[in-house]
Amino acid sequence: MEYRVEEIARAAGVGVDTVRFYQSRGLLPAPRRRGRVAIYGEAHLERLRRIRELSQRGLTLAGVRRVIEGSGQDGAAADLLGALAEAEGERTYPPAELAATAGVSETFLEVMRGTALLEPVEVEGEPRYTETDLQSVRAARELLDAGVPLDALVALARDHAAHVREITGRAIEVFDRHVRRAGMPGALSQSQVSDAFRRLLPATTQLVALHFQRSLIEGVRARLAPEGGPLAEALDATERARLRVTWS
Repeated sequence: MEYRVEEIARAAGVGVDTVRFYQSRGLLPAPRRRGRVAIYGEAHLERLRRIRELSQRGLTLAGVRRVIEGSGQDGAAADLLGALAEAEGERTYPPAELAATAGVSETFLEVMRGTALLEPVEVEGEPRYTETDLQSVRAARELLDAGVPLDALVALARDHAAHVREITGRAIEVFDRHVRRAGMPGALSQSQVSDAFRRLLPATTQLVALHFQRSLIEGVRARLAPEGGPLAEALDATERARLRVTWS
């Protein structure tokens, strides 16, 4: 079956501009030409629907490209990338809605994005934020409301980002080598890899968060040791409490 651009956009459930955007990014092959008219076929429609499906699962355009252009790994990649999107929550927010929901300005979102505290995904060519991003914005706002200056928060965030990339890269290598074992004899199936990721992501995050919390408590206690008082008591209570890491 043949489609003009308006027809294939309608069939795929996207806008004409979205079709052209995907084509300009190399995700959608160029159509045939009949004079000045662009003609699309069933392969184009299938590709558009696939791109839309992956985008709605929260994948960035780079992630979509890896899945649709992967050589023999599409199923495994899509399954694991879908688990990543699931971990962050399926709901996504455009910048204006995220700012309104979190009670901050869009300028503040840009500041957080510049420090890597926020990483929007692209859905049909537009930046969108996840439930995890919403939680991050609310946490940052709580720090600001408590009196932490914005420039101090930004400086901490930049230093954290600079160090955390190396650690997360090493963690991914560990997962790939010891859990995923792609291409090796006895490797896990696609569903087993995704199940393992769903179990290990919150466990790993909690391990890191608890270590950071304990280090923070020990550092504050050392500074306050000569003083004692209510803050020291609050530290003891915090240490006894169990930090929880949950995923939508």
